[in-house]
Amino acid sequence: MPRPTVQIHHHPAARPGGQPPLLFVHGGYSNAACWNVRFIPYFQERGYDCYAVDLSGHGASPGRERLNEFGIDDYVADLSSAVAALPEAPVLIAHSMGCLVCQRFLEQGTARAVAFLAPVPPTGTVGTVSRFALSMPDFFAELPNAVNGTASEKTMRTMARVYFSPAMPPEETVQYLPLLQPESEKAVAEMVMAPLRLARRRAKIPVLVMGGSEDQVFPASMLYFTAAAWQAKTVVIPGAGHMLMLDPQWPEAAGKLQQWLESLT
Repeated sequence: MPRPTVQIHHHPAARPGGQPPLLFVHGGYSNAACWNVRFIPYFQERGYDCYAVDLSGHGASPGRERLNEFGIDDYVADLSSAVAALPEAPVLIAHSMGCLVCQRFLEQGTARAVAFLAPVPPTGTVGTVSRFALSMPDFFAELPNAVNGTASEKTMRTMARVYFSPAMPPEETVQYLPLLQPESEKAVAEMVMAPLRLARRRAKIPVLVMGGSEDQVFPASMLYFTAAAWQAKTVVIPGAGHMLMLDPQWPEAAGKLQQWLESLT
């Protein structure tokens, strides 16, 4: 498949501080704009040059009409191109599916460091799918409405329950609907049974694993499997859900991430 040119959004630091650039990698059913609401302005103000990539078929990148053709390896190629386009090796900050993309990238490529926020567990998403089928079957019916612009009040309440902190009023999630979009069926299927790939070479760089104590997608107890594989520090944000960068607890998540970044220098 010919490689499209993916969109890289540059958000310069408010005051250059000499820190390495940050490259934000979005998760599934989303795009680079999810970082623009809270995290990117936060780090811009603290002297970080920020970049965010739209993976193929997402946001402003080409390929939306053939989104379902893209798999995780295609997204890895996108990330490789984005990293190569930056002026120096970045710190990767990834969310959910983006964490899996970064992990695959780091089997061959490298970065200054990487932060995995609410990562897909090493065993894939099969546990999440099975659990939702039993406890939240409405999620599978309402997800297409959320990403296709046909959300109802039931859609909002279902999405709020799954993705956000219990402290987030369901009606407030409406402001984040434009950040959602369809995801590749191929990529979703590949995540269900993501191979462990523990024997593969991976870059030896500083790693942070962060999640929310109220994450309904990938419970906080799963963070330690990712952390163990990467010999990483683990941080759990009390009360936060899956969308750490948007939840009411985002200041604590951003602050912990900043502390870790400062420890790298």
